[in-house]
Formats: sequence, structure tokens, C-alpha cells
Amino acid sequence: MKFSDLFKRKSKLLPEPVNLGLLHTDLHSHLIPGIDDGSKTMEDSITLIRAMWDMGYRKMITTPHIMADYYRNTPEIILSGLEKLRAELKKQNIGMEIEAAAEYMIDDAFMEKVEEGKLLTFGDNFVLVELSYIEEHPNLKSIFFELQTRGYQIVLAHPERYRYWHHTFEKYQSLHDQGIFLQLNINSLTGWYSPESKKIAEKLIQNNLIRFLGSDLHNQNYLQELQRSRYEPIMKKLLTNPKIWNNKL
Repeated sequence: MKFSDLFKRKSKLLPEPVNLGLLHTDLHSHLIPGIDDGSKTMEDSITLIRAMWDMGYRKMITTPHIMADYYRNTPEIILSGLEKLRAELKKQNIGMEIEAAAEYMIDDAFMEKVEEGKLLTFGDNFVLVELSYIEEHPNLKSIFFELQTRGYQIVLAHPERYRYWHHTFEKYQSLHDQGIFLQLNINSLTGWYSPESKKIAEKLIQNNLIRFLGSDLHNQNYLQELQRSRYEPIMKKLLTNPKIWNNKL
């Protein structure tokens, strides 16, 4: 890349960072230490949460992974970790309100958890789910229908990252029309995951298909990228969009 090209790219950024405090609440993070690929220690969690407070957030809904093959977390494991985290925040005199749900992988074991009736939800019975990055689950449509029949409101995590939909944008519109709420990872707007994810993220925003924003915070690398994302011009449009519901959670 030429120096002049670098200057042009940087010149497109905002001169001052946007105020993420307008969102009030961050949805989607991995801050219960030691139970998935997120925060490893309590000290790490506290450092990350303190930084989120400094950026204006006042509430976080942390969502550890639940996967059949990798992170076999249960509501008991997650809620126990939440209480320890809350106790440490109180001890450190950090005013962040924190709740916990889960990021459920829609895999072959997911419907067993649905049948047990113990899904961790947030807000108005919202449940956060994610998909494989390799291919769409063959029974996705029926699984979504079953969840909605049982009264769950489905929030699909980072749809911009599912590459198998990148050339069928109408899929996103279809999900929206079915009452599936789409949650965008803020870091997608910097191109951190991939240029393709950034392009789809911007198109989802332009078409008013995003309902929630999330940090997907795991560690310091995610945090630093989130801090950089505040200079992206499209963030101004997002933070003033009444269709973004973070501050309703």
C-alpha cells in the first residue's frame, strides 16, 4: 500500500470517537472467566469491563458459548460464574450492571437443550444463537420455527460472518421478515474479521436489518478493535437509529 493510499484511508475516519454510551447496553460478550474462549482470569474480566465502562457502557449481557463438542457449559456453570463476577465488580467498586445469557450453537444437540426448557435468555425472552461458519444447519428453518412456537425471540449472532450467505443477501431479508433479530458485531465495521464481512455488515445497516449491536468481547485484542471502531463514520448512523434496541435491554 502506498503512503498516500494509507493517508486517504485514514482521512475517512471520524476526527473524534462516537459515544458508545448511547447504546447503554452491550449484548454478546465472553467475560465469565475460564469457561470458554473468552476471558481467562477474573483479573482479565475486570480489566475489560472497566474499559467498557470508560467507553460509556452501563450494562453488559455476557453470553458464554454453549456447544456440544467444545464448550459444554450449563446454566448452572454460567450463573455460578456470573455471581462470582458480580461479587468482584462490587468489591472493585465498578458500577457496571451485568447479566448472563448464553450464545447457543445450533448443532445436533441444541434441540435437546430446548426440550429441557432451560435456555438462558435475556430481555423479553430473547435467546442468542449462532451458526456454524462452514455451512447452514440443514434443519435451521424448522429449529427457528420450533423456538418461536415455544415463545422464544431469536437473536442471530453476527450474521455478517456466515460466508455461505454472502452471495444470497435475500436470505438476511427473509430472516428479518420471519421475525429473527439480527445482531451485528461492531468490530465487523472495521474489517477486522474480513473485508467480506465488513461489506455485508454495511449492507445490512443500509437496509435497516440490524436490531442489536454487540462487542463479542473476548480479550484485549477485541477491546482494542472496538475502541478503533468508534472512529468509523457508519457508527454515527447506527447510534442514532431507533431500530437499534440495545438501550431497551
